[in-house]
Amino acid sequence: MYEHFTVNITPLNRERTVRVYLPKGYSDKNEKRYPVLYMHDGQNLYRDEDAGYGMAWRVGDYLDDSGLDLIVVGIDCNEGLKRLDEYGPWESSKMPEVFDASRSTIGGEGREYIEYIVHELKPLIDQKYRTNPDETSMAGSSMGGLISTYAACEYPHIFKRVASLSSAYWFNQEEIENHIRKSDLSAIERFYMDVGTAEVTETIDGETYERTSERVYEILKDKVENVRFDIIKGGVHNEIAWRERLPQVFGFLFK
Repeated sequence: MYEHFTVNITPLNRERTVRVYLPKGYSDKNEKRYPVLYMHDGQNLYRDEDAGYGMAWRVGDYLDDSGLDLIVVGIDCNEGLKRLDEYGPWESSKMPEVFDASRSTIGGEGREYIEYIVHELKPLIDQKYRTNPDETSMAGSSMGGLISTYAACEYPHIFKRVASLSSAYWFNQEEIENHIRKSDLSAIERFYMDVGTAEVTETIDGETYERTSERVYEILKDKVENVRFDIIKGGVHNEIAWRERLPQVFGFLFK
């Protein structure tokens, strides 16, 4: 079952659609409470007809078939460069070819975006649905993986299980590495990360994706007790590829 509603991301004063998946057994007739997974690029999570490129993760279909009882909260992304702004914790001068003449950097709004999720959206979800507030996770791909890793560093006692797929760590490489090093991540129960060997976006090639993810993993493995890093041979950078990895992602995080 799906529900959606519009919110205002207060720190950035932007309206956004939130799409919620509720498990099969969710109804007003029982009092069961459910863990919650927050995910980015919400429009791409459930149905192909809603997805930006006509292909979705189909997270709800997977969860229905697997029997895993989990509420998923998908937050739609902003459009164009504003997506990079919101998912980038720090400003970046990477990919200057995508800037227009009025800009010299992108990113830097990620802190406000995560603060909104923690201080406004999560309380709303916990009040609106039968959640277990102490069982909260976060997952995302590409820039969504970067901002999920940042959120884990900022709020490890909230986002205790994290998945970061095909992560765009190169966008803020030095900053995210330093942030992980200085963060106490002992409260994180599980951290899943992966990268494909054929990831390509704009001018960023597969070797860059693989190398930058390996650098992050080398730091994370000494900070988090249960961390898994998969290198996907031939793995590409799109929703179909991430859909195919759902069994190992959810299997590691929740089963």
